[in-house]
Amino acid sequence: MRSTFKVLFYVKKGSEKPNGNLPLMCRITVDGEIKQFSCKMDVPPRLWDVKNNRASGKSVEAQRINLAVDKIRVEVNRRYQELMQTDGYVTAAKLKDAYLGIGIKQETLLKLFEQHNVEFEKKVGHSRAQGTFTRYRTVCNHIREFLPHTYKREDIPLKELNLTFINDFEYFLRTEKKCRTNTVWGYMIVLKHIVSIARNDGRLPFNPFAGYINSPENVDRGYLTQTEIQTLMDAPMKNATHELVRDLFVFSVFTGLAYSDVKCLILKKVDSLFSDKLCAIYTRKSRKHTSKKLFGFINKAVLQAVFQESLALVPPPFGNGWLSLPRINPLKDV
Repeated sequence: MRSTFKVLFYVKKGSEKPNGNLPLMCRITVDGEIKQFSCKMDVPPRLWDVKNNRASGKSVEAQRINLAVDKIRVEVNRRYQELMQTDGYVTAAKLKDAYLGIGIKQETLLKLFEQHNVEFEKKVGHSRAQGTFTRYRTVCNHIREFLPHTYKREDIPLKELNLTFINDFEYFLRTEKKCRTNTVWGYMIVLKHIVSIARNDGRLPFNPFAGYINSPENVDRGYLTQTEIQTLMDAPMKNATHELVRDLFVFSVFTGLAYSDVKCLILKKVDSLFSDKLCAIYTRKSRKHTSKKLFGFINKAVLQAVFQESLALVPPPFGNGWLSLPRINPLKDV
């Protein structure tokens, strides 16, 4: 059965201040139980309209008082709805404590995010990838910058998250961080996952992403022709590092391996996994072993030569980051 709920404001007579003003009080009634608390402001008796529970007139002072009254009313109503969703019932005492923050542990977004990242880092190298952890850490850092930039605060309670917050964060990513659509899409998926943790364990009774719409855009990545690939293979490189980058890129072209998978290949693995014209490789994204066919010019000796040097010296992504530079791009005149 739905409970009866009412919010009323009044001035406390008999508690006149030296300037003649009276303390403004808020009275909440739930199923006949009454609790009241101070609104932390004083009101001139001449302005207070007892019938309408508001300051009368349009003076600056009256508008200031009414704005404060409206904010308190909205907040009390919000706390009432939260208690109904989480506990299923409300008492006047619980509602008063919820509004005043008494006995309530405030769970915050950044605190939850940081706890998640600490636990996630422990799984890196086992059931989780380093790249995924880096993405979570990046989004956490962006939120840490976003909050003081947009909301002038260091953190935000989970229960204050709403669609406006979600849209504001997306706008921050696009304007301040200069993120493109697909990057924003990926970052918002990360945030949505953190929010889902709070929803699943009961810390957040509603979905702030409700009504949020975002989708990735198709990107034409282009491709290299056979002639361009051959030109790249034949082109002289400036130094050994550029040659290594070129060899790794060509290797990826002919095996279809992503950078993350190529980076995991080391000489020891090539030695043990190489068989005839096939190379048994564990792909990170599919999480399974597969056999990649090696073209005629790629043999065990070539692979060993390529992986003699440390791949840690090659920053990702080696194809875009290095081969696109004019000084080592042999395709610029093709």
